[in-house]
Amino acid sequence: MKKLFIAIALLVFTQNVSAQLFTKEKVQNLQNFDKPRFSWGYILGLNFYDFNFDYTADRLDPDVLHNESIGFSVGLLGNMRINDYLDLRLEPMVTFNTRTLTFDNPLFSENFEREREVKSTYVHVPLLLKISTKRINNIKPFIIGGVSTSLNLSSNADNPDDNSSGEFRMKNNTNYYEIGFGIDLYLYYFKFTPSIRGVFAMNDELVPDNDPNSPWTSTIDKMSTRGVFLNFTFQ
Repeated sequence: MKKLFIAIALLVFTQNVSAQLFTKEKVQNLQNFDKPRFSWGYILGLNFYDFNFDYTADRLDPDVLHNESIGFSVGLLGNMRINDYLDLRLEPMVTFNTRTLTFDNPLFSENFEREREVKSTYVHVPLLLKISTKRINNIKPFIIGGVSTSLNLSSNADNPDDNSSGEFRMKNNTNYYEIGFGIDLYLYYFKFTPSIRGVFAMNDELVPDNDPNSPWTSTIDKMSTRGVFLNFTFQ
């Protein structure tokens, strides 16, 4: 009987704890925050850019190695509410990042021939559709996706010098598709939203060298950016 009593007491206690954690309603912060048609905010974040290389048929083995680094982003948010579950968002931002490329070519014997530091400053403008769940107390998970375009202010696209002079060149404009997820946290004074998003370029970004037989770019058929954004939004 004693063991049965303890078992029943533990079961009741467990059910009470479960009810407290998962079913009990809490006081909602910012109850009318999402009601206006338009809202604004700002974004701080980290970015992780990478390159994806496709090679020509006469070169099957990768000959460009890339070393990525973490950059940072800053931007603004414009949000248009469609209904309780759909929002259209414009998130213009400036992103900064540096990538190092190493060309694995037996013709190169010195580091200044092999290595190129690619510093990128992008004006990045995504147009995104946010699909949210029903708000649960003070949280609201969501998925997000859309398209974006960017202007690379450090592209060197119009530079007449190429890799033979130590200059790595990229195109000015790139188009992407994006997909990710996040969670809205309704705090006492403001809404805080951490999110993570994958960014994938749709076009070739490489400006080939002037020499069609260049040991740096002749074997590259397409070079496109891939990236991960970790954003923190404040509204």
